[in-house]
Amino acid sequence: MERARRELTQVFAALRGARDWAWAGEELWVAGSLKALARPCVAIVGTRAATAYGRRLAERFARELGAAGCTVVSGLALGIDAAAHEGALAVGAPTVGVIGGGHERFFPPRNAALAERMLAAGGAVLSPYPPEHPALPHQFLERNAVVAALADAVVVIEAPQRSGALNTAGWAADRIPVFAVPGDVDRAHVQGCHALIRDGAILARGAADVLEVLRLDAPLAPAAPPPVREGLAGALLAELARGESDLDTLAAAANANAASVLAALALLECEGLAARSGASWRACSSG
Repeated sequence: MERARRELTQVFAALRGARDWAWAGEELWVAGSLKALARPCVAIVGTRAATAYGRRLAERFARELGAAGCTVVSGLALGIDAAAHEGALAVGAPTVGVIGGGHERFFPPRNAALAERMLAAGGAVLSPYPPEHPALPHQFLERNAVVAALADAVVVIEAPQRSGALNTAGWAADRIPVFAVPGDVDRAHVQGCHALIRDGAILARGAADVLEVLRLDAPLAPAAPPPVREGLAGALLAELARGESDLDTLAAAANANAASVLAALALLECEGLAARSGASWRACSSG
């Protein structure tokens, strides 16, 4: 990674406009270009332990927001953060990451190559800590404040009850719009999102909801076509496309035994294409 330089927060305030910053620090360390911060900035945050469906949602939100002229801001963590950065890069949009330690002690190491791609695409990697400072657990809460300070809106995707993403939303509350993406009411990994919506966050079904609040009308990126499935998976998806169905009905429609059907449904669920609903199963959007 390129050598980070020290910047005073006044530089960022000039780029982000006159407003009350959530983070009260005096300086940040920067690798990359700050030009992306002159665009509308949307933070996309969520759990590190994201499901395949959650990662797909984060990528889709980021692709569509990036295509609409936004800069995607996130924390360069595993899971939802990384998926959001990847989605922006996929449409050639700049994306900014804020890390919880110094640039020379980059964490998590697995995302170092992603950070390099972000810099090459005109984005930036920021830190409230000097380059040699280690990444310590408590520092990620302060990192979250920087993420909120740089954003015009925060979107929370897949956050359990105890999640750093909720901390980011807390820094943003009463300053900028906070959005939360709902999920199945019995899934633990979205309970934090549901709590945010209960407490006044805006329900987000897609990037269009965010763009509407920010009063941006740029065209959205086209959704990816649904994947083609053959064999047992294809038969199950075809049946689920007709509506919610129980295991016995699915097994009869696919002419397969229950064990094989359950195994195939588990794989489809991991891909975000099917979801359990009580004793039945339903299809999910692949976009």
